[in-house]
Amino acid sequence: MTDCPPNSPPLVDLDDLIARLAPGMTLAVPPDYSGVAMAATFAIARAGPGGLHLVACPTSGIQADVLIGAGRVAVIEAAAVTLGEFGAAPRFTEAVSQGRIAILDATCPAIHAGLQAAEKGVPFIPLRGIIGSDLMLHRDDWRVIDNPFAPGEPIVALPAIAPDIALFHAPFADRSGNVWVGRRRELATLAHAARATLVTVEEIRDCDLLANETLAAGAIPSLYVTAIAQCARGAWPLGLAGVYEADVETLADYARRARDEGEFRDFLAEHGVPRAAA
Repeated sequence: MTDCPPNSPPLVDLDDLIARLAPGMTLAVPPDYSGVAMAATFAIARAGPGGLHLVACPTSGIQADVLIGAGRVAVIEAAAVTLGEFGAAPRFTEAVSQGRIAILDATCPAIHAGLQAAEKGVPFIPLRGIIGSDLMLHRDDWRVIDNPFAPGEPIVALPAIAPDIALFHAPFADRSGNVWVGRRRELATLAHAARATLVTVEEIRDCDLLANETLAAGAIPSLYVTAIAQCARGAWPLGLAGVYEADVETLADYARRARDEGEFRDFLAEHGVPRAAA
């Protein structure tokens, strides 16, 4: 699919979109409330690469749990992985307890700050509030330095987080590849920080988002978008703000079944992921 103006991000199908991921890449994904590309997640579980370094920005839920359970993740960096009101994330919990994945524990402000550093093109960013926490015992890539403007005052320097790929779902894009995310401005930070940005959208509209005074403020310009796949209900079973609500019955069903390895694989099989692929 290529019906986009010249020099615009290509409009591709879902399999072509995830084919842009390679083993070992750093993949950044948003929290459950912010446009999660679940159709793409099931596609990665079905046929995507392994050994991914997954960065939850700053938390994740069923998306991380599915990718971990499908064996696609080697490292996860997150402030939390949880199914929220549906309880713990079973595949994540089991993988961590059995040492099958490495975890880089973080905080929400630390992950946002690291992405903002990459967005600004600087190698690190200072942050207060972490000194004295147990996190400093486990993150040797976080350094305590002297505030150069107040010698003797310690502050933490965090490395920039520059993902290879940012992946998220949005309500719509225009045919020039501008993507509307509304007030979910953290998605813009993700797109700015990442080396490539892959987006699934509900629809492609015949308009120019950047020429519309109302819509432009909620749009990510095509400059920051690498490829787009149209995918109706692409966040399901999670919701998409202003478009559809989460499918709470399916989420509750997942939370129950994912506690058992066999039932988890049955769940994936029902959603297009053959047992042999997971």
